[in-house]
Parts: sequence; structure tokens; C-alpha cells
Amino acid sequence: MPLYKTIKVSSSISAHIWKIEESETELSKDIELTEHCQDRIGKMKSEIHRRGFLSIRHLMAEAGYVDHDLYYDAIGKPHLKDGKHISITHSNHFTGIIVSDTEGVGIDIEKQRDKILRIAHKFTPIEEHRTIANTDALVRKLTVVWGAKESLYKIAAEPGLSFLQHISINDFSLTDTCTTGEIVYGGETSSYAIDFLEFEGFTGVYAVETINSEQ
Repeated sequence: MPLYKTIKVSSSISAHIWKIEESETELSKDIELTEHCQDRIGKMKSEIHRRGFLSIRHLMAEAGYVDHDLYYDAIGKPHLKDGKHISITHSNHFTGIIVSDTEGVGIDIEKQRDKILRIAHKFTPIEEHRTIANTDALVRKLTVVWGAKESLYKIAAEPGLSFLQHISINDFSLTDTCTTGEIVYGGETSSYAIDFLEFEGFTGVYAVETINSEQ
């Protein structure tokens, strides 16, 4: 069972990462899906997406949940019926979840690719990173920034929220493995603690809401 990593973020927050190595049939064993999720997986044309979907249910089991404990709201954000917070991510052959008793949390896994250099201006002021001369390091750093903004976006789940205009990530070094970020939107400011890790050409980022609101 390729549970890749478990991270104990705090006494009330845990993250789990799965490396998808099993077949769809193997992943289906002992997994009972809701009717809604059966419909969702039935519409997935990609086998890796179906395998990812099923592997997330195994990650939920690691956290003590089954598929019936999960539901999605009108904008697609996942929730747990017991009131705890959950965030979910899937990238290629890695999936991840983070579960928190009380704080808002978000998680994202991204493959490190040169393509991010072409789209960076759409989600971050690229001039902030021009001092990085090494292309590989720039790709890695931009991937952290993207993953961090994606994690914050998943927590806020506000229609109209812009990565470029409303979400900011404070500067960091790749050796730090952590930073902070803010969302300024609708007259309010929310702050977040952000941690990141790199593995097998991928970047994992998870965020925890720390301070809510300035009116």
C-alpha cells in the first residue's frame, strides 16, 4: 500500500500523500462510493484520474473517514460531515489530503515543469523572482508560489478571487520550507502559514489559516 508520506502538522492537523502504483481494480477493493461519487468516477475518461479518485478514498481511510463522510458544496469545495476541514489534491501519480479539526486548510501537489515560466505572469509579479539566475531554481520557486496560492484559494473558495490581485505569498528561500501568505478580498484580510516539500520532481504545499480578518 503506497502511502507515500504522513505529515503531522500539529496535534489537530494531519496531511497524507499517496503514490499511485496500483491498478484501478486494486484501488477499488474495500472502497464503497456514494451514488454521487459513483456517477463522478463513471464520467472520468482518464484511468489515472479514476485511480487518483480512488486513492484519495484510501487517504481518507488513513484519516479515519469513508466516502460517505465527504460531501461537496455548490462551488465544489469538499467538506466533512463531522464539521472538520478537508482539502484534496491530485497531480499525475500523486494525491494528497489534509484534515484539520478547527482551522481552514488547503493542500496542492504540482509537477515541476518549465511551462510555469510562460504562465508565471498570470499568477505572480514575475519581477519579484528575476534575481534567481538558475532556471531550475526559478521553476522550483514558482511552483511553490503557484501551489501556495492554489492552497489558499481552496481555503477561501470565493468566486472572483484572483491569484494575481488578491492572493500574495511572502518571499522565501527554497531551503526555508515554509513561508506565509495573505488574501485581501472583500474588505477583509486573512493570513496563512504555508509549508512546502519537494519529492520526485513534484512540489507539495499545504496552508493553514492563522488570523482572520481586518475589516
